[in-house]
Amino acid sequence: MLTERQERILSGIVQDYTQFGVPVGSKALANQLPFHVSSATIRNEMVVLEKAGLIEKTHLSSGRIPSINGYRYYVDHLTLSRVNTSSDLAVIHKALDTNYQEIDELVQQSANILSDLTNYTALTLQPEQATSRHLQGFRLVALGDQRVMAILVTDNGDAETQMFRIPAGVTGEQLEAVVNLINDRLVGQPLSVVLAQLKSVIPSEVNQYLHSPDVFISILDEVLMKAARDRLYVGGEMNLLSFTEQSDVSYLKPLYSMLNQSGEIAKFIDSPGDGVSVKIGSEMSNELLKNYSVITGTYDVGQYGKGVIAVLGPTRMPYSKVITLVSAFREELANRLLGYYKENK
Repeated sequence: MLTERQERILSGIVQDYTQFGVPVGSKALANQLPFHVSSATIRNEMVVLEKAGLIEKTHLSSGRIPSINGYRYYVDHLTLSRVNTSSDLAVIHKALDTNYQEIDELVQQSANILSDLTNYTALTLQPEQATSRHLQGFRLVALGDQRVMAILVTDNGDAETQMFRIPAGVTGEQLEAVVNLINDRLVGQPLSVVLAQLKSVIPSEVNQYLHSPDVFISILDEVLMKAARDRLYVGGEMNLLSFTEQSDVSYLKPLYSMLNQSGEIAKFIDSPGDGVSVKIGSEMSNELLKNYSVITGTYDVGQYGKGVIAVLGPTRMPYSKVITLVSAFREELANRLLGYYKENK
């Protein structure tokens, strides 16, 4: 562990570099620290911090910048809970107080709100999971010209649709028999069970009514996967450009591509607990994110599952401020979603 003076110096370097983005020198720190200490003493302590791997010297200046380990020490030991300003809380409350018609609309807008509050990129993951959602009903609607719309409804009121063409010769009676089979066997089951049944028992039973059930099974599988998969929303993607330190931004293309892949994002915003967590640079095990940090908060909506909100920004983000915002936001979002479920049960 560091001495109190060393912690004060490290905290000063992190905060100063976060605000201005330039290496921090001993003279600047001497004017900022809450106690009197000479520049020479600060330089000696900076040598200790550098040997400990908490700060680094750049080629452009004699000043120091925090290392990834320095940020980690700061987050774990030195960040103070920042009281949200009344304006921040008012924005969160007012924005989430809108009468949203769908859960995904509320979660998607949450990403935009959180991005606006932080000026970084925000990500929100909808709470419904395959293990917590159940099939409420399934139906097929004929659209003409051998086109059919499959509609799948889950117990929270969400509906997924998929259009497809049926083979020539398939009658309405045959389709109705298949719909009845699905509803009789699978309504009330978790989507995970429905998916498993679709790959094992259901195909042979559908074969009793359709000579070529493969197309129908694949469509049903697709609509089920749409209903079961996590729903991820991204707000403020263009904010990535605001804090880049390179004139050539082509290196951001792979990062933008990754933001459209929910599976890849889920890997680094996965939260190990129920609170707020911070991953910095290499801790995300992704080369694209070595200069970024992500602050993740889990929000709990009881029997309806858990969701995730996250803020992706530079390693030199103001951690105390963003951590506090994420903490307040996850609580407010959970309350809004619980209210939504209660009203629409």
